[in-house]
Amino acid sequence: MASIVSTQGKTIPEPKPPTNCLRGIRIVAAGSYVPERVVRNSDLTELGCDEEWIVQRTGILERRHCAPDQATSDIAFLAARDCLKRAGVSADDLDLIIVATMTPDHFTPSTSALVQDMLKCKAVGMDLNAACSGFTYGLMVASQFIKTGSFRNILVIGADAMSRVIDPQDVKTYPLFGDAAGAVLVTADPQATENSGPGILSWRLGTAGDLGNLITVPGSGSRMPASEQVLRERQQFLKMNGKPVFKWAVRIIPQAIKEVLEMANLSIDDIDLLLLHQANLRIIDAALQDVNIAQEKVYVNLQNYGNTSAASIPLLLDEAIKDGVATLDSRILMCGFGAGLTWGSCIYQG
Repeated sequence: MASIVSTQGKTIPEPKPPTNCLRGIRIVAAGSYVPERVVRNSDLTELGCDEEWIVQRTGILERRHCAPDQATSDIAFLAARDCLKRAGVSADDLDLIIVATMTPDHFTPSTSALVQDMLKCKAVGMDLNAACSGFTYGLMVASQFIKTGSFRNILVIGADAMSRVIDPQDVKTYPLFGDAAGAVLVTADPQATENSGPGILSWRLGTAGDLGNLITVPGSGSRMPASEQVLRERQQFLKMNGKPVFKWAVRIIPQAIKEVLEMANLSIDDIDLLLLHQANLRIIDAALQDVNIAQEKVYVNLQNYGNTSAASIPLLLDEAIKDGVATLDSRILMCGFGAGLTWGSCIYQG
């Protein structure tokens, strides 16, 4: 190994180059929860939304909305409980709970702290906000903690109650989003080596902060605190400039997919299942024209749930397993993209 000289004149080893392969990480179970209330396109006509436009421009037929007494922590907890039950693992065995969300119950306490209390366990809790990319970000954070040996059992939850931040008067944006939560239990696999065993074969995260103004909730934060003016101007709701977001997503998705394939020295034919963030069917179709993947390897549930933000990919994974489309031993490529603007992709090998 080469050496470098510090400013104090000491010779120290040069650090190893960064690696994008994280073996020894295993997803042992997935779980999910969707609220009971189904909101069909026909239910939105009274708000001035066009049923035909929604289907043609998005592919969405219906979505779920939380009950009035449900918040993000409630649906996150139910997804977590479902995941732990399938894993046969007690909440007492958890070391860390990561909740990826852009719709926390409060600024503080964190949503993860609320979920920890609901689970009645002692795990460390932390929230992560990367919007629709949140789950892939959370999975990478969990994988790093496990790879270093800091934690052994980590619950990664993607949960968003988007119905609380979308404006019923915005007929182009309101139909796009729904509420849901998905969770995975990630643990260490001591049998894995650097070249074999389950884990993350490659990963890539990205942020384009200069485009952050394309999707924003401007009001009620420290920049624009809650006030009568914020409410009067409806600044507490999500604002999205759809056309440039569409163009950006169609460009970034193939790039993100190709990058992780190249890093792992794989082709698209080596992937068993592709899980893309469920934002818009037109975005998915347009992006996949550049990838040339078999249609049966692309799992889609957008028509039933709309855009569920950070819950999108774990909900997809759970349903794909239930439908027999994949197992947790499959080689799965996940790709999230959204507000920030952020994107994150990874290849998981079970």
